[in-house]
Amino acid sequence: MKRILTLLAGALLLVSFSNDTKISGDELKMNQLQIIATHNSYHIKTDNAVFRFLKFLYSSGVLPGGLNPDEIDYTKDSLSVQLGKYGVRGLELDVWNDPQGGRFYHRKGKAYVWKRTASGIDALKQPGFKILHIPDFDFNTTNFTFKDALAEIKRWSDANPNHLPVFINVESETETPGDQVHFLRNLTHAAPFDSIALDNLDGEVKSVFGANLDGVITPDKIRGNYATLEQAVLAGNWPTVAAARGKVVFIIDVHANVEQLYKTGHPSFKGRAMFTYANPGTSEAAFVIMNGPYKKQDQIKEAVRKGYIVRTRSDGGTHEAREGDYRNMEEAFSSGAQIISTDYYKPDYRAGKKGWSDYHVVFPQGGMARVDTIAQHTIALPLPVKE
Repeated sequence: MKRILTLLAGALLLVSFSNDTKISGDELKMNQLQIIATHNSYHIKTDNAVFRFLKFLYSSGVLPGGLNPDEIDYTKDSLSVQLGKYGVRGLELDVWNDPQGGRFYHRKGKAYVWKRTASGIDALKQPGFKILHIPDFDFNTTNFTFKDALAEIKRWSDANPNHLPVFINVESETETPGDQVHFLRNLTHAAPFDSIALDNLDGEVKSVFGANLDGVITPDKIRGNYATLEQAVLAGNWPTVAAARGKVVFIIDVHANVEQLYKTGHPSFKGRAMFTYANPGTSEAAFVIMNGPYKKQDQIKEAVRKGYIVRTRSDGGTHEAREGDYRNMEEAFSSGAQIISTDYYKPDYRAGKKGWSDYHVVFPQGGMARVDTIAQHTIALPLPVKE
């Protein structure tokens, strides 16, 4: 009987997380949630003529195998629609440093298809961080600036104060096609993510969420009185679901030496607005990225059981959506990774047409969030109590 009651309680909890307003288990810790996030959450398919040009280059063997344009052939709804209508609880924003402004105003790849390069978007002339996927070639986006994206998230959060925590993956971009592909001339080059840029990135978060970051779960709030951030995480010092409601969490998906710069002068990210993905065993380790759940099941489970929050991907490059292949998604679910990133929180708009399936990622019981059973190894599941 005791085993039946335990299983029943777990099943009820899994179902209850399909709707933020009917959540039980607020006694659980934040790392005991498993949520579905979106990859490149701002992304809108690029200009058709530019896309055809990229396809021509690829089919001609000019572009390397890892730059197949088919892999950028997808489109997202606005951030607030993803959060509200679809229940997504994780977002990814690719940010580019633009300290003087205007660096991304021209879409220079359009010159290769005899189109005007000027975007006509005044926001791109202003200094500050910009959001786009690949400068000059894959530039359409729901939000042109980081501040605009943050403001949209903040408005949605304020209007839905009971929401589960939203994990925001901030990818610091440091290389453009102009930095990598030298046979195409006059392309945009990236500005570095130096220590000044990282301070400014924190500054933009504070400009929207407030200098005290009351609505943000920061490294300082997790570390508490522990000597390092990792010690706090391994001790289970994550906030409860109840305490995390209505808040957001920022994690930098670092490139190059960004992590080292971000923690310089800020051990365990003291005073910082964001976490970074870090390696277990380091003082800053709280969030860990382990893509490829099929090959990393054991490593992901071990990290989750220790107390880290792990991000993985259920699909990539449109392959699963074209083939209707759910194997990687199922591996991601069973791995216990708390943040599962997808391009398909709903089927592609071409689902059912030749070459496209209705592949999309939701938990078996429905919804975009549930209790993470892998993270339950030391904590008994509470009986669900409705709010």
